[in-house]
Parts: sequence; C-alpha cells; structure tokens
Amino acid sequence: MTEVENLVLDHLRHIHGAVDSVREDIREVKGRLGILENQYAHMSNRIDRLDARVERIEQRLELTEV
Repeated sequence: MTEVENLVLDHLRHIHGAVDSVREDIREVKGRLGILENQYAHMSNRIDRLDARVERIEQRLELTEV
C-alpha cells in the first residue's frame, strides 16, 4: 500500500507544481491585459479629441451642414 501512496503523492506533487505554474502564467497575463486596457483607453480618448477637433475645423470651413 505504501508504494501506491507514494505514487499518488508523486502525482499530487506534480499536479501542484503544474497548478502553480498556471497560476503564475495567469498572473502575468492579467498584468499584460491591464496594460493593454490602459493603452486602449488612452488611445480612445485621443481619437475622441481628434474627432471633436476635426468637426470644429469642418464647421469653421463650412464643409458640413449644421
């Protein structure tokens, strides 16, 4: 029975190591995703400001109908 218990413990240790590795990978992916979200939000704000500026320019040049 000890041999079977050792085998089970070895498998559990291996599984535990694999789970730790996956946990670390997920932590890294979450960090990178957070960075991407911040960059997207920044770019979105800049595009919104550019859109407003283009609209003002078009109105001043009378290129659009009000």
